[in-house]
Amino acid sequence: MSSSPSMSPRKRWIASEKIAVGVLEELGYRVIETGRKVVINNVEVGEIDAMATDPSGELYAVEIKAGRVDVSGIRQAYVNSILVGAKPLVVCKGFADDAARELAERLGVKVIQLSDVFLVESEELYTIVREVIEETLVDYLEIFYGYAPQLKPEHYEVLEAIRSTSTIEEAASKLGLDPAGLARRIDELRRQGVIPKWASKYTSVKRVAQLLVQKQSVSSALDESRRLLEQLKGVEEQLRSLQLAIQGVNQQLKRLLDLLSRVESRVQVEQKQSST
Repeated sequence: MSSSPSMSPRKRWIASEKIAVGVLEELGYRVIETGRKVVINNVEVGEIDAMATDPSGELYAVEIKAGRVDVSGIRQAYVNSILVGAKPLVVCKGFADDAARELAERLGVKVIQLSDVFLVESEELYTIVREVIEETLVDYLEIFYGYAPQLKPEHYEVLEAIRSTSTIEEAASKLGLDPAGLARRIDELRRQGVIPKWASKYTSVKRVAQLLVQKQSVSSALDESRRLLEQLKGVEEQLRSLQLAIQGVNQQLKRLLDLLSRVESRVQVEQKQSST
C-alpha cells in the first residue's frame, strides 16, 4: 500500500493550523486573530498562533502544535496567555507524557486534542482535504466550461438575485419572496437541471449562480463580438466592392482623358492645315 506523501515540517504545521482553526470554529469558538505578536516595552518576545473567543465571549490565547504537547509547550502557552490577558488553550494531538498532562491541569491550561476528533495522521488528512478541494474545483469548473443549461429569463432573474446578494433573506426580498418561497424556487431550478443536484447548501447554490451568471455574461459578450465581427466582414466586403467600383471609374476616366487628348491633337492638326 502506498504511503501518504511526505510533508515538510513547515507544511505540516500550516496544515495543522488550518485543521485546528476549523476544529475551534466547529466547537463554537470564533478566531479573531492569527499570528499575534507578544510585545513588552516595544520588544517582541513571542508570538501566539491565534486569539479566539468561546461561545460565552471568554478570550483565549491559542497555541497550535502539529504533534503532541510537552511540558515546555504547556509553559509557553501559560506564559503567553498571561502576557496578553487571556486564558491559555492548546490545540494538539495529545500530551507527550503524564508530566505535561499534570502541569496543564495545575496551571489551568485547556487542551483540545485533535486525536479525539481525527482518526488519521495529519499528512493523511492533508491529502484527503486536498483531494476534496480538487474534486470541488472540478465540479465548479465543469459548470463554467461544460455545464450548459438552457437559461430562461425567469431562471436568470432568480440566479441574478442570489448572485448579487449576501444572504438568502436578501435574495428572497429582492424577488418579492420569503426565504421558504425562494427555497422552493431553488428546488425547482434543481429539478429542471439549472442548478446541479450536488449544490445542496445555499453557499454552493450562490457560487453556482455566480458562475452561471458570469458564464451567461461571457457568452453574451462573445455573441456580441461575433455579431460585430460579421458586421465588420460585411463592411469589409462593401469597402472592397467600393474599391473595385472606384478602380473601374478611374479606368473609364483615364480612357476618356486619352480620348480627349487625341481629339484635341487632331483639332490642332486640322487647324494648322486650314491655316496653310
